[in-house]
Amino acid sequence: MGTDLHELLRSLRVWDPEVTELPPLDPAAAPADPLPLFERWFADAVAAGEREPHTVSLATADEDGLPDARIVMLHGADRDGWSFAGHAGSRKGRHLAARPYAALVFYWPVHGRQVRLRGPVAVAPPEEAQADLHARSTGALAAALTGRQSRELGSLEELARASEAAWDRAAREPGTPVESWTLYRLRPEEVEFFQGEPRRRHVRLVYRRTDQGWSRRLRWP
Repeated sequence: MGTDLHELLRSLRVWDPEVTELPPLDPAAAPADPLPLFERWFADAVAAGEREPHTVSLATADEDGLPDARIVMLHGADRDGWSFAGHAGSRKGRHLAARPYAALVFYWPVHGRQVRLRGPVAVAPPEEAQADLHARSTGALAAALTGRQSRELGSLEELARASEAAWDRAAREPGTPVESWTLYRLRPEEVEFFQGEPRRRHVRLVYRRTDQGWSRRLRWP
């Protein structure tokens, strides 16, 4: 028999000091806007060797309000919002069409950090979506050309055939448009920065958007 799941769970440690640094977060020194702090933390994660720091959990809800979540890639962050992409007809695309509001969660364990965002989601102009797609790799274009994201798949052989054809076209025609490819922007109403602390006195700094700009508050860990 394999190792018991509960034994595995009990053997794990969070933020092992041999591989994890828990830097302090001084709320008094935090910028007035969350974007510069996010950019700094993201750069810190990259410099520390965090694997795939641009992966982020995206949570949406369907027409009935039932939640769903998956991992997507961050495509950018600026004053217009935090960007990610996908097919309009995918599950997340259908959710966002019905309920254009979502949440994002970044987790960078190398520094014991999380960033959580919530807010409305808007669709970028089609020309921006296509420019975003064609700035990426041949593999990204091939995956987009394969399409049919979230639909039922008959077999892995069917996927292989469609994928091979898409890879060939992406290599031959790197500017091929994919009309269903959609660039989404989450404009946060709330951004929380979570900094782990060795004695579990974690710092949670919350930014909330107001008519006058951003307010800042602390939250109990």
